[in-house]
Amino acid sequence: MDGGFTHVDENGNARMVDVGGKSPSPRGAVASGLISMSAACFAMVAEGRSKKGDVLGVAQVAGIMASKRASELIPLCHPLYLTKSAVEFTLRPEECCVEVRCTVECEGRTGVEMEALTGAAAALLTIYDMCKAVDRRMVISGIHLLEKWGGKSGEFRFEVETDD
Repeated sequence: MDGGFTHVDENGNARMVDVGGKSPSPRGAVASGLISMSAACFAMVAEGRSKKGDVLGVAQVAGIMASKRASELIPLCHPLYLTKSAVEFTLRPEECCVEVRCTVECEGRTGVEMEALTGAAAALLTIYDMCKAVDRRMVISGIHLLEKWGGKSGEFRFEVETDD
């Protein structure tokens, strides 16, 4: 099904893609997203003053754990043995937001894009959960794949398209 949906058969039924004939190879992906919040909430996160504990530390662990369990959450996602899962945060005080970046790698037969996206999403949701008593108006946005490498489809790097 070149150019079509790989998780749908010729009759329109959902299917898990058969990767049995592929040889394992190094693969990786990076995903990111943002959570915007009030200035008071941002200061609490940045200064580590949450009553629930270290917001970013807990969110980091949540993102790593979620990336390892993506196949349990995404119905047609293959279970993968990850060799790396890292979650990093960038604080943006001028925007009162936190950017999360999840990097995942494996030696496998299929890509790890879903694992990176799941890790980023879980980290953002954990920040929301830990901060909702202070700010219920937080907004999670922009969860997307930044880059991927390895496998048959090769490299991908997210670039903002411009109208030239």
